[in-house]
Amino acid sequence: MSSDGVNSGRRKFLTAATSVVGVAGVVGVAVPFLGSWNPSAKAKAAGAPVKADVSKLEPGQMVVVEWRGQPVYVMHRTEAQLEDLPKLDGSLKDPESAISEQPDYITGIARSLRPELLVVVGLCTHLGCAPKFRPEVGAADLGGDAWLGGFFCPCHGSKFDLSGRVYSGVPASTNLVVPPYSFEGDNVLVIGVDAEAA
Repeated sequence: MSSDGVNSGRRKFLTAATSVVGVAGVVGVAVPFLGSWNPSAKAKAAGAPVKADVSKLEPGQMVVVEWRGQPVYVMHRTEAQLEDLPKLDGSLKDPESAISEQPDYITGIARSLRPELLVVVGLCTHLGCAPKFRPEVGAADLGGDAWLGGFFCPCHGSKFDLSGRVYSGVPASTNLVVPPYSFEGDNVLVIGVDAEAA
């Protein structure tokens, strides 16, 4: 048996093994490099806009969308719910939303770009608990006939109407915050992009 045959086989093996190690090294360097092009979770949490399709949101329903690590409540209000809003003015601390808790382009008691769609940050303005969605009218534990639906914070008892306006006599001092938002077409809500900039 000649030594050329053994050396030739050994050369082929070493060449193949070196190639495999080289490819693995290139992949090992490329994956983190390409991954660095994507925004990190920290960058997303810092305020990257989020989109939500609201086309399937039925009247009376609410969904929660996460933006900047916070829950954002998106509710499709019914005509009856919108008609009830002015009835609560005497029970609220800030019925006209005079204290700035929303962008300048949000006005009126509906506190929204489209009257039927409420968009508010789902954190109580007292200590940051998440208020529960309580749309039922006349709930005995929330004031009976005086309750026309809204949000109730179980931590300390703050109450908000279906526009996110705070009731008088509760720990929270301001209305729920309306985040900057806009629409892409009729059905896509963009949270984090002002309507004036869209």
